[in-house]
Amino acid sequence: MRRAILVASCLVILPLVAVADQTAVTTSEWNGHRQQSFKVGGRSALVVVPGEPAPGKPWIWRTEFFGVDPQADVALLAKGFHVAYVDVGGLFGAPVALDAMDAFYEQVRTTYGLAERVVLEGFSRGGLYAMNWAARHPDRVACIYLDAPVCDFKSWPGGGGRSRFAGREWRQLLQAYGFSDEQARAHPYNPVDNLEPLAKATIPILAVVGDRHDWIVPIEENALKVEERYTALGGTIEVIAKPGAGHRPHSLPDPTPIVDFVLRHTGQAPPPAAAP
Repeated sequence: MRRAILVASCLVILPLVAVADQTAVTTSEWNGHRQQSFKVGGRSALVVVPGEPAPGKPWIWRTEFFGVDPQADVALLAKGFHVAYVDVGGLFGAPVALDAMDAFYEQVRTTYGLAERVVLEGFSRGGLYAMNWAARHPDRVACIYLDAPVCDFKSWPGGGGRSRFAGREWRQLLQAYGFSDEQARAHPYNPVDNLEPLAKATIPILAVVGDRHDWIVPIEENALKVEERYTALGGTIEVIAKPGAGHRPHSLPDPTPIVDFVLRHTGQAPPPAAAP
């Protein structure tokens, strides 16, 4: 009888320990705001909390390279947006990455009461994560801000056009997707090929890019191809090209155009002034 009670106790205690491990939170400071770091499914994650959340608790989700050229993120924090990130690096938008993003989305919405529709922010290879997750969940996306984005992994890291071939990243990509080289190069669901779900959901897209000096992620194989195809599908997309710029630095020295885009498409922009 005592043994049966002991076994039953273990069955109760072990799940509680697992939950506690997943939800342990450490607090630090990021650009003058409170950052809370934790694990989701064993992956490092964080949320930066604004001093005064905007109505409806809007949020922007950096899908890769958190903290790099954060001008827009910092400006949006000042507007009451939460900023979020989960580390799915090295997975290049593969289904395993999207599954981890699903778990993160559910946890932070429950914990912080964040808006159902998120702003996705895809820097460089983060474009693969942002666009693929948006195609999986178009009903959960308010708008997408892309910055020098990879929108076709055959371009980078695959080196299928003007970009260089990045062998280490290509091997990581093949492992993440479970593809052979031939299967990857025939893959029909890169973001440039899978825009219809986003267009049907009328998700606005902003792309900030260097002009044709971006030799790492050539814009004609990525952002401009998205622009052409998305426009043909009836989607709304704005492209800001920085003359003479390359792949980096990202963002804009003055992020106002990015911030205005996000505010406009999350219902946070003030109403236009009445005509005199």
